[in-house]
Amino acid sequence: MITEKLYENIKSKSVVCVGLDTDINYIPEEFSGKFENKCDAVLEYNKRIIDSTYDIAACYKVQIAYYESMGIKGMKVYSDTLKYIKSKNLVAISDIKRGDIGATAEKYAKAHFSGDFETDMITVNPYMGTDTLKPYYPYLESKGIFVLVRTSNPGSGDFQLLKTENGKLYSEIAEKIKSEGMKYTDKNGISQIGMVIGCTHKEEAEKIRYENPGSLFLIPGYGAQGGEAETVKILLGKNRLGVVNSSRAILTAYKKFKTDEFDTAARKEVNEMKEKFI
Repeated sequence: MITEKLYENIKSKSVVCVGLDTDINYIPEEFSGKFENKCDAVLEYNKRIIDSTYDIAACYKVQIAYYESMGIKGMKVYSDTLKYIKSKNLVAISDIKRGDIGATAEKYAKAHFSGDFETDMITVNPYMGTDTLKPYYPYLESKGIFVLVRTSNPGSGDFQLLKTENGKLYSEIAEKIKSEGMKYTDKNGISQIGMVIGCTHKEEAEKIRYENPGSLFLIPGYGAQGGEAETVKILLGKNRLGVVNSSRAILTAYKKFKTDEFDTAARKEVNEMKEKFI
């Protein structure tokens, strides 16, 4: 099961998830200028980042919007990036946030768990109900999903904090996800159905981890969005059940370290993150 592989990476490497939200504007001009088009530059940049961090990162999260925005050639880069991650025997999370039902959701599952865009895990939006998740279940023997529960964006409270009979809406969603996830667990008791929990809500972190002790978290919001290392560590819990994503800080680490060697800088940034979450 993919969660077994990811958890082994967490224990042997780190909890860092390298976000490949690669905008052409993040790439140094002296590097991108070597290529005839921006798509080729993005793909080679991704490969260099992966090559420099594969032994210290738990996984890689590829945000599909950055590739869709480049058109058909961009989607080829998306596909080739996923294939490159797979060729290195690494774990890929595709951040696609799909949230539909019935036959449409079945097609999304097929599209992202097989074929040209095959990946290991995807993000899913549950706000149309738990039937948005069911089309992905047949793939959970070898694949995994992360369900949006408590996101890191400033507007997340508009709906996620709405009061219900038993508390808040996001807590209700987490409870349903936890219940569904018990049907799909690996040898470590970790569910193939994880949760997206942002680290920008420090006051809720202990409660969320306490209520979901065995759930694997994908943790966005660290760094640029204001999430702190202490909050991340609370969400990881004593068993370190989660990965914390960082995209821009790693992709543009060469600016922070004032160097032309962007891949070396990316590795240094991942190592600095790794130390903060121990």
